[in-house]
Amino acid sequence: MRRTRMPLGRSARRLSFEKRLRLWLYLPGLLLLLLCWLQLRQHSVETLLQIIVLLGLALGWAFAVSVLMEQIIRPLQTLANVVAALREDDFSFRARGGRRNDAMGDLALEINRLAGMLQAQRAGALEAMALVERVMGSMPSPVLAFDPEGRLKLLNAAGESAFRLQVQIALGHTAAELNLEQLLDVADEEVMSLGSGQQSVRWVVKRTGFRLRGIPHTLFVLSDVSAALREEERLAWERLIRVLGHEINNSLTPIKSIAGSLRGRIATLNNATGESVDFERGLEVIENRAESLNRFLQAYRQLMGLPAPRLAAVSVAALAQRVALLERRVVVTVEGAADVVVQVDADHIEQALINLVRNAADAALSPDQIGEGEPHVEIAWGTEGSEVIIEVLDNGPGLTNPNNLFVPFYTTKLGGTGVGLVLAQQIAQAHRGSVRLANRRDGHGGCRAELRLPIAG
Repeated sequence: MRRTRMPLGRSARRLSFEKRLRLWLYLPGLLLLLLCWLQLRQHSVETLLQIIVLLGLALGWAFAVSVLMEQIIRPLQTLANVVAALREDDFSFRARGGRRNDAMGDLALEINRLAGMLQAQRAGALEAMALVERVMGSMPSPVLAFDPEGRLKLLNAAGESAFRLQVQIALGHTAAELNLEQLLDVADEEVMSLGSGQQSVRWVVKRTGFRLRGIPHTLFVLSDVSAALREEERLAWERLIRVLGHEINNSLTPIKSIAGSLRGRIATLNNATGESVDFERGLEVIENRAESLNRFLQAYRQLMGLPAPRLAAVSVAALAQRVALLERRVVVTVEGAADVVVQVDADHIEQALINLVRNAADAALSPDQIGEGEPHVEIAWGTEGSEVIIEVLDNGPGLTNPNNLFVPFYTTKLGGTGVGLVLAQQIAQAHRGSVRLANRRDGHGGCRAELRLPIAG
């Protein structure tokens, strides 16, 4: 079926509803005036009286039309104002005169009910949005959303902290501008690594799509699995060390006992050729190495049997002073800001700091020391947000392989066991903190060990 388009001029010349209604109401009045005039002429009424009668009838009809127009137009204008307020999300207006079995009254009642329903839906939507914002803000997992052009449209507080962004500045920027291109290329349920070395964080990415105002968007929810992987790694090392310790101890004990017994018997022999001396030296080496290996295993057993921390108020300044006094090989200076009281296990944190200071002193005394001046170690601290940061600085050669610092059994020191840093890290993690090591960038050379702890435990 073909439709003909009306010219714009015709629609523009169309009279309004009020004018058309007024014309239709005046039309019967004109017919009435005409009939009345004919009747007056038929009865030969004087002209002056005809004019008075017709003028009175016209004025009366005009008044009646005005009253009727007011009764029709005013409720319609009121209903139009109510509908316009609803369109502007203003639900305070209501239509008056609503009653049943009345055409205008029924319309007013239905519009009032519609306004109430829209108001309830609007309140529910606002409450749901507030709940979503509260949940998003309290989620520990970063949540991000991008539009089809790769522009950031949603970022929660965890995402700000994880990617070091500010939501007021980041929103509207592309992933390339925010260095998040890698995130857009990750598939659903894929593991993504951010950072490198000790700062590396591994995330499981949950990717899904949604529509906002008809435009498709992509939503990313990231779950940090670094802590879980570290715990699994720790448990794997614990099981391995338990098995190795059991098997090696079963061999070390008889070896040490037999070596001691043979040394005692060789001492009673008279051997003029000096072979007894060689046997005695060899058995002594076997006994010493067995004892050393036994101490090595006991150290790892102590590492894996770390008890849960008992939190109490501890002064960071006092803790640093006590640790500084324990290291006598190099000068240890304590330079911190205002004293901070933290809720920690004093014995555990002291042991962690002892290990960090001992490593720093070993590095400062290293033959490859490249820092300025005499070997020295510095302990400093400060606060950052809700955390206290305790730093141990040395002027040694710095780090050469930072990726294996917290791997058990790994050490670059002669006679080292690889326990110190691992123990310090486990103590920090038990306090919901962290340990990080990095080369100094202040021009002095050496290494900076950083122990982060929550102030409130």
